Amino acid sequence: MTYLFHEQLTYLTDSGLETTLLFLDGHELPSFAAFPLYDNAQGRDRLERYYAEHLGVARDHGMGFVVEAATWRANAEWGATVGYGAEALDRVNRFAIAFGRKVAEQYPTVPTVVSGQIGPRGDGYVAGDAMTPAEAEAYHAPQVESFAAAGADIVAALTMTSSAEAIGIVRAARKAGIPAAIAFTVETDGVLPSGEALAEAIARTDRETDAGAAYFMINCAHPAHFEHVLGPEVAARVRGIRANASTCSHAELDAATALDFGDPVALGAAYRALGEKLPHLKVVGGCCGTDIRHIREIAARVTA
Repeated sequence: MTYLFHEQLTYLTDSGLETTLLFLDGHELPSFAAFPLYDNAQGRDRLERYYAEHLGVARDHGMGFVVEAATWRANAEWGATVGYGAEALDRVNRFAIAFGRKVAEQYPTVPTVVSGQIGPRGDGYVAGDAMTPAEAEAYHAPQVESFAAAGADIVAALTMTSSAEAIGIVRAARKAGIPAAIAFTVETDGVLPSGEALAEAIARTDRETDAGAAYFMINCAHPAHFEHVLGPEVAARVRGIRANASTCSHAELDAATALDFGDPVALGAAYRALGEKLPHLKVVGGCCGTDIRHIREIAARVTA
């Protein structure tokens, strides 16, 4: 961690980009993909304002910031659903890193880490057809290689539903010579959609990659869903949280026609409590349903 992060700082990252764009801005997001915004001036302007707003909160609270590329869907199968082939995906993934670096340069007093975001091959809420680690490595390698070639500091795989896919991504990152962070998602009982316990998924990923992940995170779940599974084995490796605002299950969120923003103040307090269970917590941000209001509360509580 010391090769990326200042030891004395907690790092903020962004909130629920896709839900902000879809429900607050009224953007159409086919396949829930935000990365096509990089390819038009209006989209780039919106992304720049989005990152700048979050960077401002980090600056005001004396925090670092992880600039997470808007590339959660920028992989082969999801990219194809919005008309992006292999060459176009390589181009947009590389551009996303350069874009993030340029935005960060506008805040020279904020220590930053530029991250290439990887999403699951399948749905982020459902394990779906299981891949082997070898299949996951082959599938995600092109995006990992694009990020590495563009000079990203790290790749972050968000909303991972199984250890097998996580193992493949860590192996691909190791071959590309770039650190990888793995963020697992869990259901309301604290168990991954694959049926694996969180501790089991972390242990298997570490075991089969020689502890190759830089660190682990939890994302796309409310703290109430996972606070009870943060035992010593989990706490030793989890250094990031990007929680949902809503206490609803993944199935309920999938079926919802309106966004549940939850309670920003209560979410901030929950992060403060999580910090007591996670002594190595280093990266905090939001996921579905969160926006700049939640980020302000989280930043205020974790730096209090």
